[in-house]
Amino acid sequence: MVDGTEERLQAATYHNHFRHSWGQLYAACSNNKRPAGLSIRRFIMMGLDFCSQLGKHHSIEEQYLFPYLAQKMPQFHDEVELLQQHDNIHAGMSRLEDYLKECLSGTTELRLPEMKRIMDGFGEVLWTHLDDEERTLGADSMRKYWTLEEMDNLPF
Repeated sequence: MVDGTEERLQAATYHNHFRHSWGQLYAACSNNKRPAGLSIRRFIMMGLDFCSQLGKHHSIEEQYLFPYLAQKMPQFHDEVELLQQHDNIHAGMSRLEDYLKECLSGTTELRLPEMKRIMDGFGEVLWTHLDDEERTLGADSMRKYWTLEEMDNLPF
């Protein structure tokens, strides 16, 4: 497709897992009710898994993907928006993770409205980041900086 829609859709599939997990957690918090058949412990673990997986994903991007892409793409140099978004997301994820660990240990009782409040603190930047990153890594953007041969030889 000429407008890059197909490329953006392909890039979006990579982040859909995070969108889906966030959606499940957030819906439960918004409805003040855990998903049917899900124990408190399993729900807490679902939130901790989300934080862990997103943290690992960002770590891989920051250690391997972004430095390589920064060779040609200014969007991946230090102090750019995508990296600043990571910092903001990680601050929120850290608060969520700390809260969920307190709930898991029994020092704090799980309160879904409180969890929602924490998620609201970084949800907008997370969703914006996923969209921005997909747009930046889409074919329309990548072809401005990389040849087809270079794309075929990217080390990831």
